[in-house]
Amino acid sequence: MTEYDGFPAPEHGLLVTHFLTVRDVGVSREFYANVFGGEIVLAENPATVKVANTWIVMNPGGGPTPDKPDVVLTAPEPGDPVSAFLNVRVADIHAFHAQARAQCARFLTEPQDRGAELRCYLRDPDGYLIEIGQTTGLLHGITARPQ
Repeated sequence: MTEYDGFPAPEHGLLVTHFLTVRDVGVSREFYANVFGGEIVLAENPATVKVANTWIVMNPGGGPTPDKPDVVLTAPEPGDPVSAFLNVRVADIHAFHAQARAQCARFLTEPQDRGAELRCYLRDPDGYLIEIGQTTGLLHGITARPQ
């Protein structure tokens, strides 16, 4: 067994991972391992945490490289607009919310009933937005209420 066992490398087809540009790899790695019960697959370069059926890959930002010219990677700054976020589905949102708060997760609100689902949002140490949702009414044909 090597330190790369469990690293997301498909034998055929494809799999999807999510890459986050982070300020402190260790802090972010521990957040995803502790709050989401993730398994640390690789500690650094890049930090990789297996969470349920996906992987979160984390590295510090940096300037362009030959394979991504004109691209600069940076973690979000407070007040930056949000254009994408993680969407995590849970079986019991209240149990997850309590467990995550015990791990010092910062939620924007308590879980709220949106008709089709119960949901709330939290931010990771770099400010990335994460939706936590439990499908409820949608399973019975109830769609989300308009805002």
